[in-house]
Amino acid sequence: MRRTERYAAGLARLSADHRRLVCLVWLAVLVAGGVAAATHLGRLDQSFTTSGQDGSRANAAITERYGAGAGVAPLVAVVTWPDGTDGRSPLAAARLRSGLAAATAPGTRVVSYADTGDRAFLAQDGRTTFALVYPLSGKPDLAGLTAVRDATERLRTGLREALPGAWVNVTGVLPLQQDSALARPGPGLQLLKVACALGGLTLLLRAFGVRRLLLPLLLTAASSVVALLVVLALAGTMEISFVVVYLIPVAALALSVRRSALLLGAWRAELVGGTDARLAPHRAGSALAGPATTGALAGTAALATLALFPVPFLRSIGIAGAMVCLAATLAALTLGPALLPVAGRGLMRQPPGDARELAPAPRPTHRLLAVGVLAALGLLIGASGLLTAGNPRAEALVESGPARDGLDQLTAAGIPSGVLNPLEVLAPSGPDAERSASLAVKVPGVLAAAAPRDAAWRRDGSALVAVVPSAEPMTPSGRRAMADVRSATADAGAQVGGSGVPEPDLVRGVYRILPGALAAMALLGFLALVRPRRAGTSARAGRAALSAVVAAVATTGLLVLVWQYGIGSRPLGGVAATGAVTGWIPLVAGAFAFLNTLDHAVAHDAMARVRPRVGLVVALPLLAIGLGPQVELAILVTGLGGAALLGSVPLRALAVLSGPSRRLVHDTAAQPPASGLPATPLSSYWSRPGLRLGHTIPLVEPSDHAQ
Repeated sequence: MRRTERYAAGLARLSADHRRLVCLVWLAVLVAGGVAAATHLGRLDQSFTTSGQDGSRANAAITERYGAGAGVAPLVAVVTWPDGTDGRSPLAAARLRSGLAAATAPGTRVVSYADTGDRAFLAQDGRTTFALVYPLSGKPDLAGLTAVRDATERLRTGLREALPGAWVNVTGVLPLQQDSALARPGPGLQLLKVACALGGLTLLLRAFGVRRLLLPLLLTAASSVVALLVVLALAGTMEISFVVVYLIPVAALALSVRRSALLLGAWRAELVGGTDARLAPHRAGSALAGPATTGALAGTAALATLALFPVPFLRSIGIAGAMVCLAATLAALTLGPALLPVAGRGLMRQPPGDARELAPAPRPTHRLLAVGVLAALGLLIGASGLLTAGNPRAEALVESGPARDGLDQLTAAGIPSGVLNPLEVLAPSGPDAERSASLAVKVPGVLAAAAPRDAAWRRDGSALVAVVPSAEPMTPSGRRAMADVRSATADAGAQVGGSGVPEPDLVRGVYRILPGALAAMALLGFLALVRPRRAGTSARAGRAALSAVVAAVATTGLLVLVWQYGIGSRPLGGVAATGAVTGWIPLVAGAFAFLNTLDHAVAHDAMARVRPRVGLVVALPLLAIGLGPQVELAILVTGLGGAALLGSVPLRALAVLSGPSRRLVHDTAAQPPASGLPATPLSSYWSRPGLRLGHTIPLVEPSDHAQ
């Protein structure tokens, strides 16, 4: 570790000596790398599913053969005939069939009462009916979602023109999500967003000032681009999920803000201590080398552990987390010292503060507060065990809009909302398809099962069976129905896919191994932080690793309470309880919480007085951007913001309870040199092994030295 710190300090000194060249190189990386990253995002897997499981394999096979459906939920056309019209009549069925044909593109798969004669597609009154429409969307990526949006407008407009007099709406999971993205937040939520934005900006300006704000922002941009470029390069050889796009910039912001504060604090301390302005960037970079490399190695070792698990989703998060640790440290040690002469101007105008201070002794009230904090964290950890990973309830996605009108029309007629997430059974063609349908329809919780004979449903020696459940897939009854359909059709050689199967697969393939993954991460983080020859480091390293685990699990509990059970969801997004949390969000937020907590522990031990409120600096801008009616985005920013805020909470609570009654804090960031003369260059510092980073050596001999 000592050798690594020396190499890092040497890199910082070299960058300070060639700051123009370093700035030009990073500028080229930002411009060219940003363009390259934006144009190659398609390399990432945008399905947000966990591959390798039964449902993922079935969805991949369905998409390859049929080009529609699978992981993309179908559109649901809802038609209510005028009074006096019986939806079961041949004339109504013929009109519905011709209207659907006119409103959909050739090759679109459609199943309805008009095709099957199954009265399960009709409401009890016989007037309201629904049809499942699978547009040719391809893979469940951004292009596929665009195709679904276009198909929604075409279907809604075409059906209304073809069925005058009928009440026609189009709903579905994706139309509901699209309406939520277009919905505008209410006045109260808009004020909250503005307050979060102003609060985040105020904290940044207070911590850095206007001129120095350039440093953390440039470090964030540089480390984000480098980490994303490496991940995209690896995506050409392995499967990496699109979720890394959310993890990388948020983690880069937290790490860069913390490293910028450490760097500026060391720079200011050197200037206050009398170090020559030309040497101050060298020494500040060297002071940063220790905590930066320690934090980077601990975070990289912990997150890279996830890449060793045979689960592509965890591997993606592990690789992205490790890369952003290394990229943020590289940017801080090279671009940071190069920017100091510009970003650090005016720093000396600030009051120097005390070089040494006595940390206040923990009072009984402090200890009581720490116990209360730990109890609250215990509550969040307990709530994490109640997590239901899945898509939010349909009625919680949006409160108004055309798609919500269709959902209300559907449920008002007595048709359950489970029809929005049908299963698709890929069976061998011929009698096996009818057999699979007959077996599936007998499963409790299944509303209908149809094996249409149209060419769009049978291709390459296979056939598709549409299985319509009555409950949504995140509910217990919906999960049971899904599992029972799999069991019932297994003997027929069928595979079960659909838009609802990735979430149970995520639980089966990822969440079951999370305890072992967290234990491995904590162990690697502990080993990277511990110093066998230094007293007390084992306790601090253990406290840091334990706090990281607590923060990661508590973040999941926060999402469960706020969104799944709706304790505070309305002020944050204007919706009721979602009933479930999107399965990949706790994994990304938990990984960020773990990484942020480890890095905070290293920075706190290194320079106790340099404490920018990184949690608020990260959380407030996220909440300002993401809070609103778009439920999944609001869940994501809540998880990431909560992870940022929880990064320091377990550490502080444990430190109060386990710390001595009174301890002396040495502020290395503000400690002046031992001599009033300028300090020696770092080359003489490194020639004296055993000295702490930030120590200075006088240039003069003692006054009683005899020549």
